[in-house]
Amino acid sequence: MDKKTESSSAADKVIVQAIHMDLTDALKAAVINKCERLFRHQERIIRIRVYLDHDKRRTGKPHFTAKGHIEIGGPDMVVTMESDDAYKAIDMMAQKLDRLLRVRASAHKKKRLHPHAVELDAVIPKVGVAAE
Repeated sequence: MDKKTESSSAADKVIVQAIHMDLTDALKAAVINKCERLFRHQERIIRIRVYLDHDKRRTGKPHFTAKGHIEIGGPDMVVTMESDDAYKAIDMMAQKLDRLLRVRASAHKKKRLHPHAVELDAVIPKVGVAAE
């Protein structure tokens, strides 16, 4: 797969929504750029939803929240990060999702490479090989 096809497929699987703020092209590009890295780790990701929220009710500094939701086979992964800068919140959210995907992949790899014996309480009949 060439680079252009890979990035367009990642952009198709990333849904970005802004709450209480305008979604600029730069913000959307930053989210897609950060989420492309997640697709490299795990190709079975169905969709990534990113919600960006600007809380105007808090006094003082602006308050941004980035919520990432990865839809994948098995339990979904949800991360929420808060910061005073939107780009910083996006970056922290992508890093946390990246860590969760790595932990999930290492757990699957460990389970695959180190199987454990299963003990059953039931009696299983032995089947002999038929003589020819």
